[in-house]
Amino acid sequence: MIWHLIAAVFAGLAAAGIGLLLRTLSAKRLPKWIVPVFGGLGMLSYQVYTEYSWFDHKQAQLPDSAEIVSTQTSSAVWRPWTFAFPIIKEFTVIDRDSVRLSEGTPVLAEFMLYHFERYHTDVVTPQAYVLNCRSRELMPLDSETGEGDVDAMRMLRQDSGIYSAICHSED
Repeated sequence: MIWHLIAAVFAGLAAAGIGLLLRTLSAKRLPKWIVPVFGGLGMLSYQVYTEYSWFDHKQAQLPDSAEIVSTQTSSAVWRPWTFAFPIIKEFTVIDRDSVRLSEGTPVLAEFMLYHFERYHTDVVTPQAYVLNCRSRELMPLDSETGEGDVDAMRMLRQDSGIYSAICHSED
């Protein structure tokens, strides 16, 4: 996070330098306030760029075995441009190398699901699951014991990205 702050300051200084250069080239006909306005716009532009490029940057860092199954966008009042162009703030990934399918009927799949969230620092939440491909029941596994949490079991929709990635890949 400190590197983003340093980069924002340098983006502001560079943009303020451009404003100062424009003021000098215009023989001081441009108003003095053009320099801090350019500096502020430079810092704001850097922040907007980093927010919109976060998903692409994280996606490029994922291994080839990772498959993105869902994304969630966000909009905020203090960032009015996000209502026209929402920002991807969260996404969920299945590690294809961790998928283990059972041989019996119904087909049960055990796999790892990773949930990425963008805050002031990135948050990654790994969770092991078991999916019944016939009934679309998804059950999380306890990280310490490996036992299923029946109370947290849920039913996936037919068009769920997780269901499609796990159960339809073996058809």
